[in-house]
Formats: sequence, structure tokens, C-alpha cells
Amino acid sequence: MSLESKLPPSSEDILNDSLEFLGGPTAQDNDTVQYGPLSLSVAPKEGKANTLLADHLFSPSFFFAERIERKLLSAPKCTVIELGAGAALPSLLLSTQPNPPSLIVITDYPDDGILGNLFSNVKRNREYAHPSCTVHALGYAWGTDPQELLDLLPEHKTGYDTMILSDLVHLDSFHDILLKSISLLLSKTETARLHVAAGKYTQPHVCDMFLTKAKGSGLILEEWKPKPDEKGWLGSLEVSDLDHDALALRKDACRYWIGYWEQQKSYST
Repeated sequence: MSLESKLPPSSEDILNDSLEFLGGPTAQDNDTVQYGPLSLSVAPKEGKANTLLADHLFSPSFFFAERIERKLLSAPKCTVIELGAGAALPSLLLSTQPNPPSLIVITDYPDDGILGNLFSNVKRNREYAHPSCTVHALGYAWGTDPQELLDLLPEHKTGYDTMILSDLVHLDSFHDILLKSISLLLSKTETARLHVAAGKYTQPHVCDMFLTKAKGSGLILEEWKPKPDEKGWLGSLEVSDLDHDALALRKDACRYWIGYWEQQKSYST
């Protein structure tokens, strides 16, 4: 099975569900979104970008961005890969940090519209990346041979230290190939971490299905629960068209898990 498979009829309903859930938009579909120094566009609303929902910037991307701003998601001098990156807000913001990863590889489905937008975002914002951080953008279909991605790693590494999945679990028909790619790309080490965020518009049983399948693949995913002092939007960078109340709404509309390999040391969030 590959992402060429026809999407389930309900795929177009995901955005509508998100709007209904909050009584307002959880996605940004403007021509550009400004997040701090970054200027991000979304893919054209046509073809694969539309059916794979790459033509919006959903709440989990903002959730990850806030955690990156607060240094709660960091990977200094590590290797990072993002799958299904869309506009690539988490990866690009991570590249700007004072103590950034040494390598960030940003991937999405190999479609002209999706990749054209991704490449434009990387090129447009390259000047803001820290000089010690190398950023690559490539097309990658989940479940396929990832050798081209692995070849970007330093010679002594066989997998990535950190993986970011922003709003990728809502299509349960893709869970198997997504988990196959995680297994092929995430380093089998004690310190390897998988960061997964999903909008609450993703049905709970779909999240549970992903967690069960992940455990069957040797992964443990522990859900993060916000403490009272973590409520609301705590980022400091300016975000175009969205005030702190609107951003807090998007943050609160997300679930988040941190994963590690079961045979490695347990990780507590």
C-alpha cells in the first residue's frame, strides 16, 4: 500500500470536523502565515495537496511551535526528521534556535504542488536558520525505501535522533505505512524520541488504534498532560492574524505524545 491509494471518503470532513469542534477555524489557509521571522505558505488547494490536507496549517503545528519557542522541544546537535511536514513550521522554527539540531530533514509526499510549496518555504526562510544547522527538504512516500533520507545522516548514524509528526494520525488507513517509516527512520537508541501531536478533532478511537499499533511495532507513546501553569498560549513570537487567545484555542485543541523504543529506558514526560 502507498499514499497513491485513494483516500477514504471522510478525508475531506476532517477540516469541517475541526471547525465544528471549536466553533471557529483551527487551520490557517491564508496565502502566507508569519510566525516570528518565518514566512510560510501552504500548498495550492488542488490535487494531492487538497486530498492529503497539505493546503492548511493545522493546530498541531502551532502547538509544536510554542514548545520549540519555550525550549521544551529541542534537539541540540542532533539529527531531526519531520514526516508529512506541509508548511514545515516546526522544523523551520527549530532550525532558527540558538542551539539547534545539526541536521533537519523535512519531508512530504512527492507531489509537485506539495513539494513545490515546501521547497519555497525552505528557500524563503533559509536565511533565518542557524549557521550550524543543515536543512534539507525531500519528497518521501511513507512505507517506501527511505535510503535517500538515511544517506543524509553522518556516517556513524543509522537513524534519526528525533522525529516530528504533526497531525498525521487522523487517517487510520495510513497508520501501517506511517509506522513502517518510523521503524525504518527513527534510531534504535535509548535517547531517540518521537514527537506526535494530533488535533482533538481526530477521533479518540483512531488515536487509540495508532497507539496500539505503535506498541506492536515496539514503540511506547506517553501522552503529555498540561499542568495548570502550562495552560494558555505561552509563546512570545508574533503570529500574523492570530492573537494569544486564538493561539491558545489552537494549542488546547491538541493532544501530544512522546515516544521511545520499548526495549530502551523508560521515558517520563
